[in-house]
Amino acid sequence: MWTLVVLVVSAVLALVPGPVRGLKDGECEVCVTFLGKFYQTLKDDNNFKPADIEKALERSCKDAKGKENRFCYYIGGTSDAATKIINEVSRPLSHHVPVDKICEKLRKKDGQICELRYDKQLDLTSVDLKKLKVKDLKKILEDWGESCKGCAEKSDFIRKITELMPTYAPAAARARTDL
Repeated sequence: MWTLVVLVVSAVLALVPGPVRGLKDGECEVCVTFLGKFYQTLKDDNNFKPADIEKALERSCKDAKGKENRFCYYIGGTSDAATKIINEVSRPLSHHVPVDKICEKLRKKDGQICELRYDKQLDLTSVDLKKLKVKDLKKILEDWGESCKGCAEKSDFIRKITELMPTYAPAAARARTDL
């Protein structure tokens, strides 16, 4: 009798769908953005074979920097990656599965993928460089692909940023009145 009750309850629970949880706004930000841009390049080339997608993804990952490079590492798109789940991306893309669905599936494989967030960008037109930490000043230069060799003090970093601002952020340089 009890076995029959257990079987019936098990059958009912098996038929009841679990909680369906899609991506919320802002979730898997790096995954959705990176794969969205990548998918657009595939559409432009009109090439949707899984093997070709994998090769193209690995090429894109070579050029990726920052959080996008970390995403590539997680899916196995970089040469130093410990895991290789790149086929979890290439196969669905070859069937035109929406990028957010792919990221949702990747989240189940590795939760770190959806924890990646882009760094907030500073508004260089209004920020007081003197109030920023040296770490933030270094980050600005790093984003520009520059470094400050021989910089020992905060004022050295500020001088370098104000010197390079017309090149990398001309609108901000024109808007700043303290230059």
